[in-house]
Amino acid sequence: MYLIIVGAGDIGGQLIDIAIAAGNEVVVVERDEARADMIASEHDCLVINADATVKETLSDAGADRADGIISTTEQDATNVMVCLLAKEFDIPSILSVVHNPEHMNLFRQIGVNTMENPQELIAEHLYRSVSRPAIVDYLRIGDVAEVFEIVVTANAPVAGKTLTEAANEGLITEDMLVVAIERESTDEPITPRGNTELHANDLLTVYSAVGATPEITDIFGHDEDHAE
Repeated sequence: MYLIIVGAGDIGGQLIDIAIAAGNEVVVVERDEARADMIASEHDCLVINADATVKETLSDAGADRADGIISTTEQDATNVMVCLLAKEFDIPSILSVVHNPEHMNLFRQIGVNTMENPQELIAEHLYRSVSRPAIVDYLRIGDVAEVFEIVVTANAPVAGKTLTEAANEGLITEDMLVVAIERESTDEPITPRGNTELHANDLLTVYSAVGATPEITDIFGHDEDHAE
């Protein structure tokens, strides 16, 4: 994939590492000369030290043949302008970081995929990790629903039961769905069915419409403090 990354700060710098390691052809546009020089010295990619809100800069970056562009600067106004210019080049995939939630609708109106306030997401993830240690990883969907990973303990109410049995006993409700099971004895994730039995030490990927509440995590054997 031919990918243009605008901004080489905290977010862009990490993104550059990931994109290059994945074998993509990466072009970086960075306005700050010191940052641009650092990226050029550390990575085997084209680095353009210029203003990405100037159409000629994106042209120099190969926007006319790019498969995607990600704008990661610290200014929403800059990211909006970059996305608008990217639209003119008909870049198929356009993504931007959005720092101010009040600007989300603007990005949506111009048809841009967004990641809202990464710093806030990181802070929330860190807080969740310390306050809810049972959750291995999670993704919030909308205001309440979550997809999360959790390990089944040996004393979990669902351990040793099939998904159908757990549902019949009211342990797994209509608001929940076990999406995948990772088990040490199998090389590939298990796609769960009604007759799939849950084992201790299984790592489950679970969707919950009501979020990963303590009442939910209790089902998998994690008796946490029910006070948030």
